[in-house]
Amino acid sequence: MHFLSQELESYLEDHLPQESALLEELSRETHLKVLQPRMISGHYLGRLLSLLSCIVRPQYILEIGTYTGYSALCLAEGLSDKGELHTLDINPELQGIQNKYFARSKFHSQIHQHLGDAVEIIPTLEHTFDLVFIDGHKVDYDEYYEAVLKKTKSGSVILCDNTLWSGKVAQLAAADDHATLSLQKFNAKLKEDPRVAVIILPVRDGLSLCRVL
Repeated sequence: MHFLSQELESYLEDHLPQESALLEELSRETHLKVLQPRMISGHYLGRLLSLLSCIVRPQYILEIGTYTGYSALCLAEGLSDKGELHTLDINPELQGIQNKYFARSKFHSQIHQHLGDAVEIIPTLEHTFDLVFIDGHKVDYDEYYEAVLKKTKSGSVILCDNTLWSGKVAQLAAADDHATLSLQKFNAKLKEDPRVAVIILPVRDGLSLCRVL
């Protein structure tokens, strides 16, 4: 679902900062070689992630769902000088393309990759995270959220991608549409959760922005 007209989407794209050569190449390779390339964050959301990261200026970033690494590279742009980004993914087949582009980035020494189930890995991480980006399996969002809350502090920012789910969250979901049902419950939970302040931004496929209180 397009929340904006094609004309307005084109206008927004035309008024973005230039995509870096590295990110442009990564996007192109993802679309050529990887299944479901629409999962990549892309230029518009990438610039938003970068801007939010630069505003927060995090010491530690946690990302759940690396995919091919585009969003990680954008988030890393806001890291403090000695900051670290920890990115988690369950698919070992994507590590080759991740490693290729992380190694060419100026943030290569600051990015730490973790392979496996995020719900199991998060409790083992020693840091308190200033910025979290959740973009893993939609049915597991609530588990990710509860796990990362234990690794954040007052003022930390948690971003959750795809929370409008092509507009399906506003419709009656079929009993077997587990992703939509999970996101509907998750969005309702965030609205009532006294631990955070939250707003859903109608950006791309929906981005929930939460501030830990």
